[in-house]
Amino acid sequence: SGKAIFDVGGVENSSGDLAEAIGFQYTYQLNLNSSFTGDDDLYVRLKSGNATDTFSDKTYGTYLSSSNGNDDALNVDKIWYSFPVGENNTFWVGPRIENYYMHGASPSIYKPITKQFKLGGNGAAYGASTNSGLGWAYNADNGFSVSSNVVSKQNASSKGFLTDQAATNWSTQVAYTTDKYHVSLISALKYNGWTDSYYTTSLGKARPDGNSTNYGLRAYWRPDDSNSAIPEISAGYDLSTVEGQDADTDAFFVGLTWKDSFQADDRVGIAVGKPQTSDDDTVEPFAWEAYYSFKINDSVTMTPAVFGASDRTGTSGDDVTGAVLQTTFKF
Repeated sequence: SGKAIFDVGGVENSSGDLAEAIGFQYTYQLNLNSSFTGDDDLYVRLKSGNATDTFSDKTYGTYLSSSNGNDDALNVDKIWYSFPVGENNTFWVGPRIENYYMHGASPSIYKPITKQFKLGGNGAAYGASTNSGLGWAYNADNGFSVSSNVVSKQNASSKGFLTDQAATNWSTQVAYTTDKYHVSLISALKYNGWTDSYYTTSLGKARPDGNSTNYGLRAYWRPDDSNSAIPEISAGYDLSTVEGQDADTDAFFVGLTWKDSFQADDRVGIAVGKPQTSDDDTVEPFAWEAYYSFKINDSVTMTPAVFGASDRTGTSGDDVTGAVLQTTFKF
């Protein structure tokens, strides 16, 4: 299976740090799944793209969820092997994987346009990076799950896996999920200079001594009817304690989704939040996005969207506004 995504749009930035130009970019992705027992899975994701500066900036939050900067080269983007043990346990191991693929439950049902809103806030608690890792998840029949995994940044280097030379993220999630609602708590212990950039200010991601303890609370709720005037609600809150820094950091996120509002399978999404901010920041940033997604046919979806932020970098006046038209082809 796979997909191709076309994005065309632009941004306006008060500081002048971003190019105020119309950007047109693509992403192409292939998903390859191989099973040797019928229950296991060797997963390989091939990906290419030509993300422009307009839609790949983390500092101002204009990095799109669809952006890929492989400069037209088709690379192995993800590769891992997963297998079950018994009825309720799953194990993962792979040289290119991210922590959140190994959690027992997904923490958010909001589908973001900008990557900063992924997973209920792509910051200190759920922020991840593709590298070598392994993990385990237990999913009980009653909706309870617990999982623990570790990723160590040693790809393309001489750093040793899980050594003091490699930045490491050890995440443990406890969750309870039903068809209607979900609540979870995650602990992410990050060592040796691990930082996260998508949903944070410069001071919010600072790690003077290289280590941090991060907690994330996530919840979501669905109404009984998908075409109800009442939206699906996803929410998140992160709190971090950073070694060598007196100021703690925190972030919050709220995402609303209305389905089947004007036609079958359409989606209206609105998200707001405060990126990871340190007590030392002089202002609190605020980020937002809104979109309408609708199907042209079973395989093609179009999504016009707007997004922006005020004081996004933690500096007063660092504002940004953007718009994009996204077309997704699935096959």
